[in-house]
Amino acid sequence: MTKRLKIGLVSVSDRASSGVYQDQGIPELQAWLEQALAEPFELETRLIPDEQPIIEQTLKELVDVQDCHLVLTTGGTGPAKRDVTPDATLAVADREMPGFGEQMRQVSLHFVPTAILSRQVGVIRKNSLILNLPGQPKAIKETLEGVKDEHGKVLVKGIFSAVPYCLQLINGLYIDTRADIIESFRPKSARRETSEK
Repeated sequence: MTKRLKIGLVSVSDRASSGVYQDQGIPELQAWLEQALAEPFELETRLIPDEQPIIEQTLKELVDVQDCHLVLTTGGTGPAKRDVTPDATLAVADREMPGFGEQMRQVSLHFVPTAILSRQVGVIRKNSLILNLPGQPKAIKETLEGVKDEHGKVLVKGIFSAVPYCLQLINGLYIDTRADIIESFRPKSARRETSEK
């Protein structure tokens, strides 16, 4: 039986976690994943404050205890003193995946010049991929999907096009996306035959 994809969603926000306002990060991520992923998946969600020890503990729990294959964080990635999500992510990492952070900034620069202030990172812990996403719902979608023109043609690829193949390489999980939302890329040798029916 094939393993079912399990995703951890972590929203890092002092104010949302203390009830000052409604968290928008997790609902935005969940809605996007439901549209983009071609197969069913399980979710573990956490809403926590910008405290490095708590973020580290949460990431470890989602990977080591909950066995999430993919963990997506939102918020806390800027240069302000309270923005410690990337620091916590690097602290629990076995290996860094710098291409994810580079591409996220590349996508965001098409929309705002302040994208260069983002410190988002991508890392591997054990057999799981952890990615820091922006805090704004609009920016989350842009980062995952990429830059599209008015006809929907992709001008700059979003980071999620590389996620399925990355998961396949690190933990053997084969997942696919709906091409009209985001086309997943993998070399021909890594593609599963779909003509088995």
